[in-house]
Amino acid sequence: MDELKKGLSIAMKGKAAERPVREFLMQLGKWGIPVPPFPALVLDFGLGEFRRTGLVESWICNEGKAGYCGKYLFVTDGQSCPIHRHRIKHETFFVLKGKVVMQLGRTRRVLKEGAVLPVKPGISHGFAGRGPCLLIEISKPCVIADNYFRDRRIQIGGNRRKG
Repeated sequence: MDELKKGLSIAMKGKAAERPVREFLMQLGKWGIPVPPFPALVLDFGLGEFRRTGLVESWICNEGKAGYCGKYLFVTDGQSCPIHRHRIKHETFFVLKGKVVMQLGRTRRVLKEGAVLPVKPGISHGFAGRGPCLLIEISKPCVIADNYFRDRRIQIGGNRRKG
């Protein structure tokens, strides 16, 4: 899982990451949901405002040769994953616990537990928690470079400045 190493390289580290990981693990414990065996990625997208713009990702698998990926995506109340798109990756989101406000293109809607939302390549999307929320992402393999964020301050993936 080379992409997991890339993800970990852009994730928050040390004391800054400890509390979000602890909250993630505690919430999954309350829900009775097992934790995948890989380290969690605490992402603030380089903005330094994790409580507002950030999430915890817990990878289940990223099978490049087989053509699929699975992840937990965890956000707290009001916390958001910023609007972005992928040129290659097709994703399907499943709301396992909680509620999320999902932005898909120009449409915004609240998704509740059990909701399924496919997102085709090229479609801008992002989401925010309404209370703690756990999504499962099932997708084509994760490739960090295939993330294009609307917020140009985010220097990850396709937004990264060359030079």
